[in-house]
This record gives sequence, structure tokens and C-alpha cells, in this order.
Amino acid sequence: MSNKPSVLVVDDESGILDTLRILLRNEGFDVTTAQGGKAGLEQIRSGQYDIILSDVRMPQVTGIDILNAAREQDPMTPVILMTAQASLQSAISAVNSGAFYYIQKPFSNDELVAILRRACEFRAVRVENKQLKQEIRRRDKAAVSRPIGKSKRFLEVLKLAEHVAPTDSTVLIQGESGTGKEVIARYIHNLSTRVDGPFMSINCGALPENLLESELFGHVKGSFTGAVRDKQGLFAAARGGSFFLDEVGEMPPSLQVKLLRVLQEREAIPVGATEAIPVDVRIIAATNRDLEEEIRRANFRSDLFYRLNVIALNLPPLRDRRDDILLLLESFLQQLAQESNADPKALTSEAMDAVMVYEWPGNVRELENALEHAVVISRSNLIDAAALPERITKRRKEPLVAERSYRNPTLEVIERAYIMWVLQAEGGNKTRAAEVLGIDPSTLYRKLSRYEEQVEVKA
Repeated sequence: MSNKPSVLVVDDESGILDTLRILLRNEGFDVTTAQGGKAGLEQIRSGQYDIILSDVRMPQVTGIDILNAAREQDPMTPVILMTAQASLQSAISAVNSGAFYYIQKPFSNDELVAILRRACEFRAVRVENKQLKQEIRRRDKAAVSRPIGKSKRFLEVLKLAEHVAPTDSTVLIQGESGTGKEVIARYIHNLSTRVDGPFMSINCGALPENLLESELFGHVKGSFTGAVRDKQGLFAAARGGSFFLDEVGEMPPSLQVKLLRVLQEREAIPVGATEAIPVDVRIIAATNRDLEEEIRRANFRSDLFYRLNVIALNLPPLRDRRDDILLLLESFLQQLAQESNADPKALTSEAMDAVMVYEWPGNVRELENALEHAVVISRSNLIDAAALPERITKRRKEPLVAERSYRNPTLEVIERAYIMWVLQAEGGNKTRAAEVLGIDPSTLYRKLSRYEEQVEVKA
């Protein structure tokens, strides 16, 4: 990589281009030239330049067109305009349009080089300021929005998410419904260099195929019945930011092909259009399906899967991270209290037992909804088990070992009997029982959830 500042020079006169190429290269610049405004636009779209130096008066594509295209490509690129017919009004107009400087021909070599060096310094300061602001925002947002959890498996996912966030690599988040896939996606966006850009999201399984295609890629006027005007798609709207494709496994095969093109070519074609538009987004996809199984069933393209599965994050279900339930519970209760401008409510020991041993098939989302239900139903600041949804508190009774009809009990039955015996000996105190058994309290809760015995707990 060259450390020389790169300059794109645009002019319709080949003699001026040759002169400026020799001058600027001798002064230590990496020079690219384009003869005419049309060639200049093509160079801007195909490359990145530290500075752009352009003539104003050119046929078809003017210097103002070059200025607008450069600002759209990268607002931090300083553009210097030059003309032989300068006036105070045209200079003011150019600067108001965003030009860094407006210089009149003929100019001295020293004058032009000095302006270019100031433009280099200007760009370097702007780039550094942007990076510092992004880092500050990333740290602030990360501190506020860091997903809740302390279990080993969940922390491993967070660590990987934090590691890949500053890159532009595509991320595929897999996990059951309600495990918090969008929360992780937003966390990655907040830690990324695209934090100043938008975070757009869409559920690929929530819309019919035609509407989903229009939402993703946009459409042009008249492309179908009801298309009364051009519509910008979400890939275009998310420019400079992140785009979260939730439930990507639900995407129809025809749209999988178009998504593959976006990932491969970084461009998208609106419905009814003939020309592609550039795509500048970081794609984060999520699914609750086993995509490899969907590939075997011919429901999902293997080439798309490999394009999406650059960085894989597998979110564990809530039943496998029971150490996090108490943290999530406290956070949700605090949040619900703030929304209603009231003191936080708390669960009784009986309600806490029910919450801890329940399997939570709906994961974190189900826990949040259950707590909101309980807060609304409960009239006091203590939430009893009766205020929880019935599915959480309803359990089946199982016979004790001695009441079993078979003569030789299984190892699991013997283990259950021993645990219940220790629990009874410790007066129902789960913490002390776990110490006697030599297991973690969360492990004890999981085992009790399988036994489904009503146990009276001492406070």
C-alpha cells in the first residue's frame, strides 16, 4: 500500500491533465487522471481518493456534478474546483455546495500544491475525528446496551460478537425463537464502525414474496399494479449502516437468488429496473431453522448459506443458561417499573421457584412477557405464583421410588430419590441441599424441573 496522498484530476483538456500529472507526482502525490466529466464520474464510483481536483466548465458533466458525486461517495473527500472564468458569485456557490477550495486559472504551481497539502491535512483531521467519535459512541452504546447474561455459553457468544463487530464480515445468528437474536444484532451494530449509520431490519417470513421483494430491493414506477412512484428498498435505505435479515430461512427461493447477488456483487436491482444500484451495508442474518437441514431438503441454497455463514453465532436457549434467569428477571422488573413510574415489584419464593424450574420454550421473550403479565395481574409489590401464567406453575405429580410398580429402579429414579431425601433433610433449603449434593444450585433447579415435585422452600 502507498502512503502517498491519492488525487483524482478531472479536466477535458489532455494538455492540462499531463501537466498536472507530472507536477503532482513530483510533489509526492499518487495521481489518477480522467479526461472529461463522464470519465471522472466513473473513476469516483470505482475507486477511493483522498482529494479530487476538477475543472468546472466541462461538456455534459460539470465540475459541480463531480463535486456532488464525490460528496455522495465519501463526504470527507475534499474537492477543489478550478476554472478560467471565476467570479465571486460562482466561488461562493461552489463553496456553499461543499467544495473545499475554488481556484482560478492560471494558477502558480506552488499555490496549487499548497492548497492540495492543506486539503490532505483537512481530510486527515476529519477522518481522525470521525474515528474518535465512533469509538466514543461504540463504548457508550456498548456499556448501555450490552446484552444481559453471565453464563459461560452466552459469554462465549458475546465475546465472539465483540471481536467481529468492528469488521464488515457477514454474520449469521442461529438460535430458537425468543433467544434474543435481534438484541445481539443491534449490539454488533453498536460496536461497529457503522454505528453512525442506520440499523434496518425486516422479518423475511412476515411478508408475502412480492411485497418482501419490493421492501428489500425497491421498485420503479409502473413495475407492477399499484407502483405509482419509485420506492427505495431497504438495502439502499441502510446505506452506510447495518441490515438485519431476521428469519432468513423463510425467504422464498427466487429472492434467495437476488440476496446472493447482493452478497457477491454488492449491488441490487430494484423491481422493474434494468440498472443495479450499489449496496453499502453490513448484513446480519438470523434464523431459528437448521439451514443445513433445509439445504438437504432443497429449501435453501447452499451457496447462499456459505455466503451468510461467514461468522456463525449460536445463541443457547434459556433452559441452557439458567444462571442468567435471575439477572434477566431483575432487569425486566426494573424496566417495567420505569415504564409505569412505580417501584419495582419482586417475586415470592414460591413464584421464584416456578420461574427457575420452568423450561421456557419461548426463551427470553416468553420470560419477559410472563413477567409483564404477572406485574399487571399482581395488586401488591410481591408477585405470588398465582399471578404467573398457569403454564409456568402447572406441574405433574410423580410417584416416589417406593410407589413405583417396577422392581429395579433406574439410576435416574435413585438419583431423584436421593436428591429429594437431602432436600427434605435440609428443610427444603435448595442452597444448602446443593452444597450437600456437591452441585451448583442451577443444576439442582434443572433436576427439580424434571421431577416436577412441589417443594416447600424456607425463606
